[in-house]
Amino acid sequence: MPRRQGPGLSLAEWLVLCLVSEEPVHGFALAARLAPDGDVGMIWHVQKAVVYRAAQRLERLGLITAEDRQYSRLGPPRSRLSATPEGERGAQGWLRQPAAHPRDVRSELLLKLALLSRAGADPGDLLRAQRRQLIPVADGLATRLRTATGFDQDLTLWRHESVSATLRFLDTLLAATPVPRAETPQAAAAR
Repeated sequence: MPRRQGPGLSLAEWLVLCLVSEEPVHGFALAARLAPDGDVGMIWHVQKAVVYRAAQRLERLGLITAEDRQYSRLGPPRSRLSATPEGERGAQGWLRQPAAHPRDVRSELLLKLALLSRAGADPGDLLRAQRRQLIPVADGLATRLRTATGFDQDLTLWRHESVSATLRFLDTLLAATPVPRAETPQAAAAR
């Protein structure tokens, strides 16, 4: 269920879905992981209320289920959240999709890399897909930069430098990522 299809999930919703897909978890534990000092929140913070709204929407969409409701006088009932098979497929598909826009790389790509790392999954396919997506953007900005003037030139230069830095970052990560066995060194060099 790539972002461009399906129910149109927000980044916070995708993140909650991916974390619930890792293992069943209570909402308060999700909120703690997504807090500014949480292991995932240090990359991209999601407010507690947004975490709970995301979980409610994912449940309405049939991507997660709430089980084992525990009632308490201290607050609302606690439920353990689990991903449905459709939710797990959606999370796995989203993790392998490159960020659609260069401005989303900082948040979306870094989150995907962190989640893939936590799962022990190879990020190579995602890195290569992100690189393929950004090369034409960098080329288009370089072309536009030759004719831009005034503030348009400044803005285009900023965007070009940002995309170029992202490509260097991807190249550095790819250099440290083993080449898939089926790929020859010649095919890797052609990328």
